[in-house]
Formats: sequence, structure tokens, C-alpha cells
Amino acid sequence: MDFSLLKKIVELPGAPGHETPIRAFIREQVEPHVDEVYTDSIGNLVARVKGDGPTVMMAAHMDEISLITTHVDDKGFIRFSTLGGFDPETLVNQRVWVHGSETVPGVIGGKPIHTQSDEQKKSKTKLKELFIDTGVPGDKVKEIVKDGSVVTRMGELIELGDCLTGKSLDNRISVYILIEALKKAASCNSDLHAVFTVQEEVGIRGARVAAQAIQPEIGIALDTTIANDLPGSGDHESCTKLGDGTAIKVMDKSVICTPGLVAHLEGLAEEKNIAHQREVLTAGGTDTSGMQYLVGIGSYVTCISTPTRYIHSTVETVSRSDVEAGIELAAATIESIGDYKPERD
Repeated sequence: MDFSLLKKIVELPGAPGHETPIRAFIREQVEPHVDEVYTDSIGNLVARVKGDGPTVMMAAHMDEISLITTHVDDKGFIRFSTLGGFDPETLVNQRVWVHGSETVPGVIGGKPIHTQSDEQKKSKTKLKELFIDTGVPGDKVKEIVKDGSVVTRMGELIELGDCLTGKSLDNRISVYILIEALKKAASCNSDLHAVFTVQEEVGIRGARVAAQAIQPEIGIALDTTIANDLPGSGDHESCTKLGDGTAIKVMDKSVICTPGLVAHLEGLAEEKNIAHQREVLTAGGTDTSGMQYLVGIGSYVTCISTPTRYIHSTVETVSRSDVEAGIELAAATIESIGDYKPERD
């Protein structure tokens, strides 16, 4: 595993609608390995490997859950809203980058426990109670930070035993997997469009735009999924388990995947001796649905998912072996997806 590459991918900022820094870096990585690279009008980065087989779209979103400023008071404290799904509890006492006219560090503060009432101590944190403190005087903050400035979370990627942990592994781990798969694949028997999509965390927007333009016959997303293999959760609640291999999506709340394509990827994993498991998720959604019905294409779809603990926090955790299995399956898919024969009545 190229840890230094993954670390760079994870730590670069890329709020929804503001993906320029991460997009530029991805472009550098994929350009030598594809026939064509371009950015569409919404900001998706499309890396195409031209071929005579079916039109295939593989999508990994490059945006990360983030914040957006709504007000700076006279003392310089910044109020904010969210870009993507947050549990406010995960934001308390976190360090962030505020991307104004210059990028400045900040901390998310709230009322200290010493001054909370008994009622406040028992209640869950509310977003409206939180604020960002940059340590800069109010008039200076107002110069730097206009309403609508994006805020991304700090978080170093580190090794944790046999795992990796950090912020934004959703979905930078899949960005890494797709980049490495493009490098690793020895051939391609389809007309492949590897799309690093934008604004997934705020409504699967980039994937819908790309799918409308590309009109894929086959759509394969790459994303994270919940590994709820934790104390207090029964086996029936786990969805996936860390270390059991890359996951092949059967369904989530937004999509029911094409059974024949799921079986095709499972057969490919078995043939290549790639550790894998099924993902049956009863909540959430990914770019998978954006390539199927949201734009009316009706593509054959599934998703190569990376089991992830503590999702949508700054300590998201994945297994190194699951990541490696994901690269193997994604590369094998690139090499052979043109052989998929859809079943029709």
C-alpha cells in the first residue's frame, strides 16, 4: 500500500462544491494511465480509457462532509451550518480549517461542562449551540471570513494496528482504490469512464450529471459502508465486518442493485481469490443510485464498498486488507467488465 499517497488524498480539502484542491491532485495521479481526462461543468473529473466494449462508469466521490459559515459576530466567533450529514456530538472540540480569503485554523467550541445546567448535561449537543473560534480578533475575522466560506476538518491519517484511521476516509479511501486500480489494470475491455464525482454528500449531484452525459450501460460505484461490528451490536446488525474483505453492495436505502451484476462481481472475486462479503445496508445511499434510476438510464449497477467503522467522524477506520482487496477487485473489474452478460427475460 502506498501510505504516503493515501495520506495526501485523505488530508487534502474538498468540501462539496469546492473540490478544486483534491481534484487537481487526482488529475496528476490518473493522467498517465488513461486516454483522456477532463472536468465537466459541475466539477466531476472524468478519466476515460477508450474501448470497444460496453459503456461503463465507475464513480468514486471526492467531496468530504464539511461545514459552511453563516455568521461572524463582533468577537470573531463563527456560526456555521453543515454540508453533509453530521452528528453534532462528533464536532465538539474538533480542530478545523476555515477557508476564507486565507485559510486559518480554528476550534469548534461549546459551553464547558462546568457551566452547564443539569438539563444541558443530559441533552444531546445541538448544532446551533456550537461555534468556531479562530483566536483572531473579530474585525480581522470579518475581513477573512465571509458568510458562505467553507470549513473542513483537521485529521491526520495514521496507522492503527492492522487498520488505518483518519477523517474523510469516506470517501477518499475509494478515490485511492480507483486510482490504484487504474494503475494496476493490465487491460480494459470496455469504454470506461472513471469519474471522481462532486457533491455526493449533499445529494448525489455530481454522479447524476456525469451519468446523464455518459449514459453508462453498467455503473459501478466505489464508496464506504458501515462496519457496525462493535461492542453492543449483534451479528445481525453488523452490515459488514472489518477484515472480512471488500464488500459488494446488494442494496441500500436508495438502490436495489442488479442481481446479475452482483453475482458477476462475486464470481470474479472468487475466481481471483479476493476476500469479499455482501453489503446489505438498510439506510444511506451512494452514487450507485445516481447511475441507475435518478437520471432515467436504468443502468446495471452495484458498488464496491469499503467497510468502515465510526463513519462520518474524524476517526473513520478501515482495514488495510479490505482496502487491498478493494483494489484487486476494482482492477479485475476494469479488465473484465466487458464480459458481463446481463440477463433479460
